[in-house]
Amino acid sequence: MDVNQIWDITRDWLMTSGIRIVIIIIGLLIALKLAGVLSTRIFSTLKKSTDDNEMRKRADTLGSLLKYTLTVVIMAVALVMILGEVGIEIGPILAAAGIVGLAIGFGAQQLVQDVISGFFILLEDQIRVGDVVNIAGKGGLVERVTLRTTVLRDLEGSVHYVRNGNIDLVTNMTKGYAFFLADIGVAYRENVDDVIEVIKKVDERLRALPDYTDDILDPIEVLGLDKFADSSVVIRARIKTKPIKQWRVGREFNRLLKKAFDENKIEIPFPHVTLYMGVGKDGTAPPVRVEKIER
Repeated sequence: MDVNQIWDITRDWLMTSGIRIVIIIIGLLIALKLAGVLSTRIFSTLKKSTDDNEMRKRADTLGSLLKYTLTVVIMAVALVMILGEVGIEIGPILAAAGIVGLAIGFGAQQLVQDVISGFFILLEDQIRVGDVVNIAGKGGLVERVTLRTTVLRDLEGSVHYVRNGNIDLVTNMTKGYAFFLADIGVAYRENVDDVIEVIKKVDERLRALPDYTDDILDPIEVLGLDKFADSSVVIRARIKTKPIKQWRVGREFNRLLKKAFDENKIEIPFPHVTLYMGVGKDGTAPPVRVEKIER
């Protein structure tokens, strides 16, 4: 076969299969773009039609999952079409892929477990994009959920990729509503009823602030005197807030409470230690020498 014949064959292939491959690639790029737009548009309509923040979180999660699934399907279809244009028989490849897939299935049980776990996590609406969760010993803000992994970003900015198969317990701290739980310790000398009144007044002041009034759902619930600690009595209370707002509300509540305690001269105790020097058999105790150190 001479050079002219090779050139003729190549030219004919480029004019037929080559053009079709280019068209397939262009179609692939367009389809991927449309998949992104479609997955965004479908759930953006749902987000605009509701004021429920929980529904918005779920829409974001399902939108990212739909985009991921469409991308995988489109690329697989395009690859099969390109192989056909190159002249590779698709039938034997698919049959071999089925056998290989079966063999991999036995060896990749963790992957199958991840996908199944991810499916039920999404089906039961356990985790959504934007939630703050603790899973598999890691905690943080959910940035992405797929059938195989859940991606978290913690307060330090570190990103954790958690296999769904490793998730056996989900602690979702931002679903529906949340509570800021406060254990407030005061000195034993303080009147507990007076302290509770100050706590309620601080809550009223906090709920009146424009930046916080929409985040707090109910007035503070004072559960009462919870325990007698070593150096303090502990009053337990909680504030019901919107999801993910409990930490913001809690920090401002603590600031206002410290200020109110200072104004009302309510002591926030520090640890106290009582020294026992011991008593001898004759009833006397050894002297305690105190030496002042100049600094």
